[in-house]
Amino acid sequence: MRLSNRIESVEESGTVKFTPLIQKLKQEGREIISFAVGEPEYDTPAPVIEATKHALDAQKTKYGPVSGIPELRAALAKQFYGYDADNIIISNGSKHSLYSLFQVLCDPGDEVIISKPCWTSFPQQVKLAGGVPVLIETINNQLDCEGIEKAITPKTKAILLNSPNNPTGAVYPKEDMERIARLSSRYDLYIVSDEAYDIFVYDGIDYKSFFAFEDVRDRAIITKSFSKTYSMTGFRIGYIAASKAIVNAVAKCQGHATGNVCSFAQYGALAALSLDERILSQWRAELERKREIAYAYISKLFDCIKPQGAFYLFPNVSKYLKDGKTSEDFAADLLERAGVAVVPGETFGTPNHIRISYAVPEDILKKGLEKIAEVL
Repeated sequence: MRLSNRIESVEESGTVKFTPLIQKLKQEGREIISFAVGEPEYDTPAPVIEATKHALDAQKTKYGPVSGIPELRAALAKQFYGYDADNIIISNGSKHSLYSLFQVLCDPGDEVIISKPCWTSFPQQVKLAGGVPVLIETINNQLDCEGIEKAITPKTKAILLNSPNNPTGAVYPKEDMERIARLSSRYDLYIVSDEAYDIFVYDGIDYKSFFAFEDVRDRAIITKSFSKTYSMTGFRIGYIAASKAIVNAVAKCQGHATGNVCSFAQYGALAALSLDERILSQWRAELERKREIAYAYISKLFDCIKPQGAFYLFPNVSKYLKDGKTSEDFAADLLERAGVAVVPGETFGTPNHIRISYAVPEDILKKGLEKIAEVL
């Protein structure tokens, strides 16, 4: 008896596996500072909690539409000029959105171009759909547009973008996005744009969603999430904005995979869309300040490009890797000697690096960074 080749070819999520390890060490009495999990420190806003409780009290606990409750889809469509509720589908978080997308886009052997370093699940989700991830190195954490074009073959089905980027925090400039838009038209490709960190952009940068490029909206697929934006990671609410043909195809897949997303959680998400913008602005300002603190520490220890968005640093730790050591060894050493958890770069397709999340309380951030400095 054996398992499928498909599941055997897929690697475990390198970020998810840290959670039980950290919990185990804490249960053993170790003080562990975690920079490993990409989760905002903030409590879920009270209006979201209240709306979710109200939905439970109102017995919003039955099966619902596979694509999501109409009120939430209609509210989200207002963010996308010319779209209506039928251009939106609600999912069980961005992971579910992307998994379903590749299931409906890829035939066996179809290629998806992904710039690396990249989020750990991107290549694995393509593999689970029978596709082939084609990884292209970035240049100073920015897109190598020439490299992307050279990688296009008759089997290429889509280009995957992620800006602001996990793990580097890079924000791709408008000029590069325009070039990718032209490639999508020239070679008849879909563009899947993961914009889970879109509100966390710093330094006054003029961030552009891929939806801004009107000429390619018919081939643009935008995925977003409530997890990071509204500190609702456990709610598992994400969504896709795309052409109605794509949304209908994803709904067909989702209908067989999960059915509807948690009914009462969607009412919490609906309330999130009416939150005072000052709450999100405050979170963004606080994270920008923490970025400055973290970068000031880390840039003295490692080579590191200053991130422009999200809430991660991705320093190069090569100078500390002696005698054939890897960044996985380095991360394990930090966990053992300093009690600080980070994620090794191998998880993101880029060895000799580590990812540090600075979305933690400021005192914990400083303490963890000082522990790293002491150990080194």
